[in-house]
Amino acid sequence: MKILTNRRKVLKGAAVVGAGLLASPSYSFNILKNRKSDSKILGHGNMQYKIDKEWGTQDPSKIPVKDCHEMVQDAKGRLILLTNETKNNVLIYDKSGKVLSTWGDAFPGAHGLTLANENDEEFLFITDTDRHQIFKTTMDGKVLMKLDYPRETGVYDYPGQYKPTEIAVAPNGDFYVADGYGLDYVIQYNAKGEYIRHFAGKGDGEDQVKNAHGVCVDSRSGEPCLLVTSRQMQEFKRYTLDGKYIETIKTPGAWICRPVIAGDYLYFAVIVNKSWDYYDGFVLIMDKDYKVVSAPGGISPSYSGSTLNELKTEGTWFMNPHDVCVDDEGNLYIPQWNSGKTYPVKLEKV
Repeated sequence: MKILTNRRKVLKGAAVVGAGLLASPSYSFNILKNRKSDSKILGHGNMQYKIDKEWGTQDPSKIPVKDCHEMVQDAKGRLILLTNETKNNVLIYDKSGKVLSTWGDAFPGAHGLTLANENDEEFLFITDTDRHQIFKTTMDGKVLMKLDYPRETGVYDYPGQYKPTEIAVAPNGDFYVADGYGLDYVIQYNAKGEYIRHFAGKGDGEDQVKNAHGVCVDSRSGEPCLLVTSRQMQEFKRYTLDGKYIETIKTPGAWICRPVIAGDYLYFAVIVNKSWDYYDGFVLIMDKDYKVVSAPGGISPSYSGSTLNELKTEGTWFMNPHDVCVDDEGNLYIPQWNSGKTYPVKLEKV
């Protein structure tokens, strides 16, 4: 099944969840909340969790969300959520689920949220697929940098070809923009926002990708490398920090979103992509060797020799999970796309 890079077309072209879901901002959350198997433990091995369905839920008339795309935790322990609701693009929670503050009314296509640290000061990078731009902001929303589509590359003819979905920041301050809903290039800039190079791009070559939804820097094994998802192909690829292809790691059955590193582990939210209007997602957790050790919400992962067997959802725990935020206690927070305007689901480590 070919993924559609413009998700608005998906919504217009299908009866997504029915009139009842569209009418009630908390409809699908209440389905999840009222499930009988509330005591079910999700996950495998030493990476197991229980669902906290009350965490983070707000009065949608006061603090609304549309698609909850991504979350990060800052140095103060606050949990920062990005949504494409322009009444409040950014929600800042404490760990109890209380909203401390909100900001942002200018990002209708808010998609990627990345935390950066420069000289012990934190900043945010935001990608907007509708505006075809990326932004660097202070933690309270002051825009410090805005970059338009990367005409310097010579591969883009007009802004609409560029729909950036994610940003990763390297140790030296360079940052990498994944054009996951556009032409699938990864564009590298220095800390000042000056173009350096581009690589990957849409295609079937070993160094190319299809739906470069997410990108991150992986420094767990010493020499940093870049992980870029190829979601349509159910895999991700490793590159050097100067864009040279290293290898491909396959995740059969899993349409993986952005890669997230926390401690020794690599996390992905997974959209199964059988349909956009069913509960069918899960979380994928890998070790330093990119071996799956747990799949909360999915079946127990298994291998035939060194080949990962097809991953499948176990039940109806998530609906289009879009990101994983790992807090300082190992708990997970799962924002969900196209899920009835629900707030993030918390998975509490057990």
